[in-house]
Amino acid sequence: MWTVPCEVDMYLRNIPEIKINLISGLIVALALVPEAIAFAFVAHVHPLVGLYAAFMVSLITSLIGGRPGMISGAAGSLAVVMVALVVQHGVEYLFATVVLMGVLQIAFGLLKLGKFIRMVPHPVMLGFVNGLAIVIFMAQLGHFKVTNADGSLSWMQGAPLYIMLGLIVLTLLIIYILPRFVKVVPSTLVAIVVVSALVIFGGIETKTVGDLASIKGDLPSFHIADVPFNWDTLRIIFPYSLILAGVGLIESLLTLNLIDDMTQTRGKPNRMCVGQGIANVVTGCFGGMGGCAMIGQSMINVTNGAVKNLSGIAAALFLLSFILFASEWIQMIPLAALIGLMFMVSEKTFEWGSFRLFGKVPPADVLVGLTVAIVTVFTDLAMAVIVGVIISALVFAWQQAKHINVKVTTDEHNWKVYELHGALFFASTHNFASLFTPKEDPAEVVIDFKFSQVKDHSAIAAIDALAERYTWAGKKLHLRHLSPDCMELLDKAKGMIEVNVLEDPNYHPADNRLG
Repeated sequence: MWTVPCEVDMYLRNIPEIKINLISGLIVALALVPEAIAFAFVAHVHPLVGLYAAFMVSLITSLIGGRPGMISGAAGSLAVVMVALVVQHGVEYLFATVVLMGVLQIAFGLLKLGKFIRMVPHPVMLGFVNGLAIVIFMAQLGHFKVTNADGSLSWMQGAPLYIMLGLIVLTLLIIYILPRFVKVVPSTLVAIVVVSALVIFGGIETKTVGDLASIKGDLPSFHIADVPFNWDTLRIIFPYSLILAGVGLIESLLTLNLIDDMTQTRGKPNRMCVGQGIANVVTGCFGGMGGCAMIGQSMINVTNGAVKNLSGIAAALFLLSFILFASEWIQMIPLAALIGLMFMVSEKTFEWGSFRLFGKVPPADVLVGLTVAIVTVFTDLAMAVIVGVIISALVFAWQQAKHINVKVTTDEHNWKVYELHGALFFASTHNFASLFTPKEDPAEVVIDFKFSQVKDHSAIAAIDALAERYTWAGKKLHLRHLSPDCMELLDKAKGMIEVNVLEDPNYHPADNRLG
């Protein structure tokens, strides 16, 4: 179970709640700057496109969304999907795509489909958290590269590398040690201020936010995407919108679940979907690249004790003030301070207790968690969650398949009666077949399905195959308590069904012939 660190309780006792959320909003805004710029570069758009998205998505989702304390903004998981669209068709098509993405997310929320995120198995959640922790850590490694004269990238070496590592270590020491002595101000903010002051006033040469790009800009302006409003445009943008909507909602809903667990509160997934959809529609109409929940910044926020919507609103407004008024100062912040902050986020996001689960939980759960984490690192979050859910479903089916069994009795006619218990479907057909012994059975045999259900075409085929075995053995088989649809679907066993209108169940197996 994920929990908020104990120092948060001290913050809550010593600092008014509003102040906690405002200070945390400032820290989150500082952490959003390099992330938004980096994701804009990934998507091949101007850095301000990412910064505007971070501002608008954070503001609107905090005003409307259903998970206080969760921070949204321009996300890397979306940027990697956008890049192909931007390269092939240009940034104007991206703005149209983001608007349609938002519409799809609003529809998802209005249809109240967000509740299904509660069905994501715990091993998938564990893999999601650990995979994203690794992704957050690995994303910072790109800052250790420098551009050569020929435009290629190479790893830092010598003094620049040692200076950056030293500043990162100093940042982490302040973050982890300061709370033992001072609990009035979040140690993350103190670390950023101290390291920045050391670099600025000490004249230390190291990479800063300004080395990534200039963040100076004006207020975002209303802008309708300059694309033809026709069927061809829809054909281009709809697949991207659908993928972006799905990836955004999956990441946001899983982050919502995580914060629910950490804070022991309950968010509103459907409202969150609508809020995120509205945010993306607005963002697309104001020149932003769209966004979703950001687990790193959300972890910073919740760890600081900020569990109100005010923190997200404050983060957005601070970010806008950076763009409008304080760009020169923000660009002087050393990247090492923000990298150290994100390393802390990675460490706190990773569920280290998962290592203790080896040997204590079913191997299938360990497999699911590891698979989701690995797929998250090497592909993307949506694919990882889908793979995890599929594996979990197959494991569940396999476990249910083991529960099929029979109770054998003899009736008043001296016929052998197999009373079947458990669902008969594709995973249980092999066990089903092994329950019967046609060669050893008497001349008259009954299979009673009163406590079972025939679920799919594989089950129908298994019954037909069993009927054929009894026919070859020269035995007469009676099938009781099957639904009328089974009678329609069965072939070799059709004539063996005993119809009882009063007692026979009425259900529909999953078979194309019933389509």
